[in-house]
Amino acid sequence: MNIDVVDVVVIGGGQAGLAAGYYLRRAGHRFVILDDQPVAGGAWPHTWASLTLFSPAQYSSLPGWPMPNWPNGFPPARHVVDYLSAYEQRYELPVRRPVHVREVIRAGDHLQVSTSAGQWRARAVISATGTWHQPFWPIYPGARTFRGQQLHTVHYRDAAPFAGKHVVVVGGGNSAAQLLAEISETTTTTWVTHTPPRFLPDDVDGRALFDIATRRAADLAAGRPDTGGIASLGDIVMVPPVLAAQERGVLHALAMFEGLATDGVYWTDREQHADVIVWATGFRPALAHLRPMHLREPDGTIAVDGTRAVKEPALHLLGYGDWTGPGSATLIGVGRTARAAVDELFPHNRALEQTSNADQVAGPRTRPNG
Repeated sequence: MNIDVVDVVVIGGGQAGLAAGYYLRRAGHRFVILDDQPVAGGAWPHTWASLTLFSPAQYSSLPGWPMPNWPNGFPPARHVVDYLSAYEQRYELPVRRPVHVREVIRAGDHLQVSTSAGQWRARAVISATGTWHQPFWPIYPGARTFRGQQLHTVHYRDAAPFAGKHVVVVGGGNSAAQLLAEISETTTTTWVTHTPPRFLPDDVDGRALFDIATRRAADLAAGRPDTGGIASLGDIVMVPPVLAAQERGVLHALAMFEGLATDGVYWTDREQHADVIVWATGFRPALAHLRPMHLREPDGTIAVDGTRAVKEPALHLLGYGDWTGPGSATLIGVGRTARAAVDELFPHNRALEQTSNADQVAGPRTRPNG
């Protein structure tokens, strides 16, 4: 079997992979982006139709090229898909799709990437597979015998199929609040959360969230007190549909239920009929391709220094959450982290280049007059 050799393999062709590709191309590295999706856009083509960004287009851009303006409010998911597709073409990024990456292993002084389309060897790998394809389903008593429909955020498209059914929405984050807002316009709902939902101030959007996360990271790096960042303000961004749901009195959450009955959910002192349960319970990093390297920590993440894996210095992780850089899972935030990752890929080469540049600068000053 032929093995292609490059400087860098990027795994994942969503927003994080494209941001890495921009800086890799600018730095002159030989690289390939392997994406397991049939079309451009990462997770965005798979989201529900009404999903919008938390920020205006001008604050939702990847490096190099601003997202085209969206005239009415925050851009919808389809606008993001068009932007990412055009971005990929604009910078002629070498994306191969659909290519499923099976595993990454150490092979001598390279990392070897085995895929459905062959093998690559690289001096470094940037893993940018995100979380969308690894939904988290909590385990509750009765989940297997519940007779209604259960679906996760990844399966939701619109509320039309739920008309005339009672829907229980589980989760205390943005997805849960947005889905509840939409579904409650079609049918009756119950909202349950582990802890009381915390709503951000009405004027806080994605740009402000990124600024807050960045300041917190700078404070921690400088040894200043931890202000708590975004978590100190709240969890749910008050986008227009959520504000409208609040005005309708829909955003009233109950404590988490104890389990599922055959036709609903129950607490110690009450039951609630349910035809549908929507689990808006978040995601885990999609890292199955790195399993052979045994890098995972007990919490499911991989220990990193910046973006570099502590146990495998040739591996960088990008776009999974704040543990891989402030705001690195967002359009507005991933560019800064992607640049840092590319800058740190080959520190030995960079040291040699800096020495060479210093020699060139010093040469004319020390050369004897002729």
